Amino acid sequence: MNSSKHTELANHAWSVADLLRGDYRQSDYGKVILPFTVLRRLECVLDPTREKVTAVAAQYKDTEIDPGDWLRRASGHSFYNTSALTLRKIAADPQNAAKNLLVYVGAFSDNARSVLERFDFAQQIRRLNSAGLLYLVLGRFTDLDLRPEIVPNHNMGYIFEELIRRFSEQSNETAGEHFTPREVINLMVNLLIAPDGDALSVPGVVRKVMDPACGTGGMLSAAEEHIRSYNPDADVEVYGQELNPESWAICRSDLMIKGQDPENIAFGNSFSDDGHARRSFDYLLANPPFGVEWKKVKEEVEYEHRTLGESGRFGAGLPRINDGSFLFLQHMISKMKPVDVNGKGGSRIAIVFNGSPLFTGAAGSGESEIRRWILENDLLEAIVALPDQLFYNTGISTYFWILTNRKSPEHKGKVVLLDARDQWQKMRKSLGDKRKELGKDHIATVTRLYGDALAVAKDAEHPLHGKVKVLANADFGYQRITVERPLKLRFEVTEETLAALAAAKPVQKLEWSEEFVAAVRTLLGSSWGTKSEALVALKDAVIEAGRLWPTGAPFAKAVREAIGVRDPEGEIQLVKGKSEPDPELRDYENVPLGEDVEAYLKREVHPHVPDAWIDHSKTKVGYEIPFTRHFYVYEPPRPLAEIDAELKALEAEIQGLLGEVTE
Repeated sequence: MNSSKHTELANHAWSVADLLRGDYRQSDYGKVILPFTVLRRLECVLDPTREKVTAVAAQYKDTEIDPGDWLRRASGHSFYNTSALTLRKIAADPQNAAKNLLVYVGAFSDNARSVLERFDFAQQIRRLNSAGLLYLVLGRFTDLDLRPEIVPNHNMGYIFEELIRRFSEQSNETAGEHFTPREVINLMVNLLIAPDGDALSVPGVVRKVMDPACGTGGMLSAAEEHIRSYNPDADVEVYGQELNPESWAICRSDLMIKGQDPENIAFGNSFSDDGHARRSFDYLLANPPFGVEWKKVKEEVEYEHRTLGESGRFGAGLPRINDGSFLFLQHMISKMKPVDVNGKGGSRIAIVFNGSPLFTGAAGSGESEIRRWILENDLLEAIVALPDQLFYNTGISTYFWILTNRKSPEHKGKVVLLDARDQWQKMRKSLGDKRKELGKDHIATVTRLYGDALAVAKDAEHPLHGKVKVLANADFGYQRITVERPLKLRFEVTEETLAALAAAKPVQKLEWSEEFVAAVRTLLGSSWGTKSEALVALKDAVIEAGRLWPTGAPFAKAVREAIGVRDPEGEIQLVKGKSEPDPELRDYENVPLGEDVEAYLKREVHPHVPDAWIDHSKTKVGYEIPFTRHFYVYEPPRPLAEIDAELKALEAEIQGLLGEVTE
């Protein structure tokens, strides 16, 4: 089935919007169209065995025996419907349409009925009936041919996703929260599974695939198909979890139709209600929403992090509250299969991120600590940069992160950076923010380059050598050092410093504060090069006024803070015989991990500020992945003469156009 047929069927389903206009808001169209499309698909799938199922149901009607297994066997699927009704029959009786449709839906097996319940389908039936629209909507869907021989399961996924995209646009939601472009999924699955080609071809191989933000199940379907392309007899079990009820319902119905266990698709938030706790998988892949906050599950996540530590899912660290990307990744890592003593087992992960997880967060932050944990445990195999404008809801650049706990010997301790940002073709028609797509040749090129990455990185003559970098894990680490410089002050009494002194709390607490300030005012215009000289002068002025100089460290500090003025040529302030650092001159430097920081200070800092030193107590280790920096190619600016000539040509062109206007 070609893409035009997908669009034609999606248009047929969406044409119901013409009937709903006026009685429904645009943002609610999908609440009718999506469940009716699912219902029609289920009906078309069950149609060939309908009479057989109703016959079996009739045999057990007045018995106490549960005929579920017999009914499933009769239907040929993991679900069934025991009613003799069809949408066409229901539409033919408008007066009883609502009642009959509710009976028809109630006759589905529990697993199919629960799918429709997630759409609040009964409420929509009553609403349509009260508006006099139900039989019209039913009539429109009876003409929608979704038989499996006409629309295979794979293609049905495209139709569902197209409807969800339109629903999201009408609701001002982000379509990218629900599904990923299929060509992006194909490349992602290629990179995830390609290294295991030989293992997947073994007869009787069993593989479990999981997506913790599965949407309508597009990634799971693509992974299953890809594994079966290596071995048609492979036993592929797919698992997922989804928070959006419509997407969850579609994914679950898709699994039922394919003969997979629909219970494998859990509903709810993966962070607070893990639907696959204590399970592990061979492959994990996801395209979680970009930059989505996790405030709603903050309490549960922080509790697990605090109480379980590394024995839980979030032991490596917690990211900022407004971006849960790294929570998804840690959740997936926790579900990797362990590698045994013979090197067997293990898992592979592929996840789509925007650029933020590469570098957001300074040393010691949650994000940096998560990157540190991933790299120091040698889990990161590669990062692949993708073209921008690939996704429906954003035009920003995106990246594949590929992780595994069973790296090949030649990959151990290394990370591959692959730049695929130039592998794209322009779409004939934009869809939202998606203006570019990956063609088959692009997917093949990137897949091949990924497999040969280590060799290409070593071969300077390879035409794509500049697109691959291979770095050691430690190359992404750095020491964030705190560079201090001494506090240098001169001391003076001016209107400004006097006002600061009068406002200081230790001075205000004096019962005779006004007398104190008046005594100091007699020194207005005076200045001193050292603190001791200034204090002697101030004490003399206060004593001359008939008062004793106040004691105590807070008072002495307040006086210095008020009358001390920063001066590069001023006196160095000391604390316990050592230079006091000036907070305003404090600086930070990132020094590559393993490099001697004192040598760095001497080489990079002392030529400019020779009195600087490092406060080693504040040194932190951080990790970041500056992808763009590694692929930066310097382009010298154009000669000034060339730029000047271009400007003159443009000026002449503008003058010519203005001349035409005035004629």
